[in-house]
This record gives sequence, C-alpha cells and structure tokens, in this order.
Amino acid sequence: MNDSSWGAPPQAGYWGPSERGPVQGAAPAGPTYDAHDAQQTRPMPIVPDVPAHGGDQDDDRGAARLSGPLFRDNTPPAAPYGDPSHPPQSPQEPMPSATPQPAPAPQKKSAGRDLGAAIGVGVGLGAVIVASLFIVKAVFVGVIAVAVVVGLWELTSRLEERKGIKAPLVPLALGGAAMVVAGYVRGAEGAWVAMALTALAVLVWRMTEPPEGYLKDVTAGVFAAFYVPFLATFVAMMLTADDGPRRVLTFLLLTVVSDTGAYAIGWRFGKHKLAPRISPGKTREGLFGAVSFAMAAGALCMQFLIEDGTWWQGLILGLAVAASATLGDLGESMIKRDLGIKDMGTLLPGHGGIMDRLDSLLPTAPVVWLLLVIFVGSG
Repeated sequence: MNDSSWGAPPQAGYWGPSERGPVQGAAPAGPTYDAHDAQQTRPMPIVPDVPAHGGDQDDDRGAARLSGPLFRDNTPPAAPYGDPSHPPQSPQEPMPSATPQPAPAPQKKSAGRDLGAAIGVGVGLGAVIVASLFIVKAVFVGVIAVAVVVGLWELTSRLEERKGIKAPLVPLALGGAAMVVAGYVRGAEGAWVAMALTALAVLVWRMTEPPEGYLKDVTAGVFAAFYVPFLATFVAMMLTADDGPRRVLTFLLLTVVSDTGAYAIGWRFGKHKLAPRISPGKTREGLFGAVSFAMAAGALCMQFLIEDGTWWQGLILGLAVAASATLGDLGESMIKRDLGIKDMGTLLPGHGGIMDRLDSLLPTAPVVWLLLVIFVGSG
C-alpha cells in the first residue's frame, strides 16, 4: 500500500523521513525499522494542548494547535494557584474593556397619539357642542343625528372590510336619524317604536340580495341600530327637560372627566393591568383615577348645575358614570380587537373616528338619564 491510497497528503505537522528529518517521538531507524516499514506507518495525529487551568471548554474552539507537545502526558503541569510568576491563563474570558459603556437612556412614556392634535380637535368639538346646546335645542338634536349616521357608516364599513358582514347602511342611517328625532319629540315610547321599525327595515332591505350570509348581516344590522342610534337617543331625551342643556352638559362633562382621570392617573402611575386581554393599556390605577375624578365632578355638577340636585347624588352619579364609561370603552376595544383594528376611522386627528369618541358616551347616556330622572325627576 502506498501513500496515495489514503486519499490525502500527509497531515500538517508531519514530515516523512526523507524530507526534514526524524519526527519528534518517532522510533529510531534500525534493522527492524527500515524505510519500507516507515512508509507503511500511519502518522501519529497531533493532540491539542490542554490549557493550563484545565477543563473541557476548548473542545469546541476549532482545530488542534500545530505547536506544543506531541502527547498529552508531556503537557507541563499547571502552575500552583496564587504563584505570581505563573499567572493563570483563561483564553475563554476576554479582557474587559477599559472604557466603561454608558448606561442606556431611560425611555419616556408615550401617549400613543398626537396629543396636540387630540386636544385641538377635542376643544373644537366641545365648542360646537356647547354652542348648539345652549342656543337652539333643535340644532343640537341635528348634531346628534349627524354623529349617529357617521358612526353607523364607520361601524358597518369596518364590519364589511374585516369580516365580510354587509349590514345594510341605508335603512340604518335613515332609521337611526329618525330614532334620535323620535326620542326628542315623543320620549322613550317614540325611541322604542323607531327602534322596532328600523330593525324591520333592516330585515326587509337585506332580502333584496342573495340569501347567503343573511342571518349574520341582519344580526349585525340590528346590533348596530341598538348600539349607536338607540343609545344616543337618551341624550336627546335628556334635552327635553326644562334644564335639559345643563343635564346634557353634566353628562358630557362627567364622561370626559372620567376618561381624562383614567388617562392621567393610568399614564403616570399605572402598573397593574385592568383587562390585558381586551385593552392592554388600561390599568387599575387608571380606573381609580376615573372614579375619583368623576365623583368629584359629579358632586360639583349636581350641586351647581342641576336644579334640586345635591352633592351626595353627584357622588353616586360620578361613580356610575365612571363604571359605564369604562365598560363602554372596554366593549368598543373588544369589537376592535375582534376586527383586528386600532381605530374605527380617521376622521378626527388624534382621536381616530367618531365611534372612537362615542365608545364611552353611548353606554353612559341611559345611565345618566335614568339617575337624573330618579334624583330630580324628568323635568
């Protein structure tokens, strides 16, 4: 057998007897060890060095070294621990950097929205609402109807885009506007009749299209009719009282103060999640802020805005508003999470869509209307 039968040249670190002399540790030539036998002898593999400190960490550090003793037994013993003339070597541990690394700068909390735009839009909407509320009641009823129609358009559009649900918008928009007017003119009885007629119109309107998906479309339509215009009708019914504008103003102030308290306290002190699966941004501390702010504002509003109202009634009213506004916000978040969206629309910069502002107002309206009727009558 010759050298070519191994399929590769001799390994690095080995030289045959005819090239650079004897190999360290090889047997001397003699009568029993001739050149023919040397050619038949497989070269001794090089054993890598063992680090002075011992251990198995070098097993995965690459190929064996070409320098050092041939056999492991020839490795010099490790220096005694603490010998200053032989400091221990640890190739696995890199030398620490002489220049200290600066600590990362702490990140500031972000509101998640354009706060300036949100404040500007909020002030503008507030001015329009207050002006229409105290000048002509009928104008404010028109503002409610417009908000209802836009909210229905946003809701039905998102349902069709994300779920393929085609709730008929035309009967919803017409019936929703009629529902608000009927509530203002005829009270609760008129609101219920308009609600029933709107639901019937949704059922009939959807019959003009193929039957596939009929059940889910009309179910979504009836839900939209109840969720947006019917709940908004209670605002119009509040307006019918003699001090109607002040009742509506109290309702709006308490809802806005509740949301503001939840945002301010939750953003600054919030640590414990309130409903992480529904709305990860809401905290228990924020709920405490909503309740505290709303109860304080309720006591002031009932004492100074509502005729025959007292401060303790305001505390109850504020607590109820904080609860209903929080539940309404969570309900809207549940809908948006199911649809896979952050906002219902983009009509209001810094806020999202109309429905993103109505989420806490809609379920709060019947609560405030009912408590004011219990405390001071229907007016």
